[in-house]
Amino acid sequence: MTFQLDSRLAADTFLVGDLPLCRILLMNDSRFPWLILVPRREDLSEVHDLAPSERAILIEEATLAGERLKIYLGAKKINIAALGNMVPQLHMHVVARFANDAAWPDPVWGVGEAARYEPDLAARLVADLRRMLDCALFKES
Repeated sequence: MTFQLDSRLAADTFLVGDLPLCRILLMNDSRFPWLILVPRREDLSEVHDLAPSERAILIEEATLAGERLKIYLGAKKINIAALGNMVPQLHMHVVARFANDAAWPDPVWGVGEAARYEPDLAARLVADLRRMLDCALFKES
């Protein structure tokens, strides 16, 4: 069986690309610069479903994404979480937060309606994200 992205994640995101373990997605909500990392493994719902070596890779990839988002956007804080209540496929959220964002200081989940990216802005942001996530690690899908 091959890796398949959950249909809800696919519908709500833009593909950024693949790191060694995770597929990187940009959430289609311009209010919160928000990446989603999905390990490209079948039948995972919890972090403990990964092998210990892959858990370490997941944390490193989430850390890389968070560091780069914070620098690129000048974010006040980076939130990293793995919830999975709505989408059972294992995925990790990496959200850039700002003191003036629509949810600050509360979590972003369930706050208002998503503000979808304009297509040109989304394309530019995805291209920037691909560059900032290290070409040495990045392999385009």
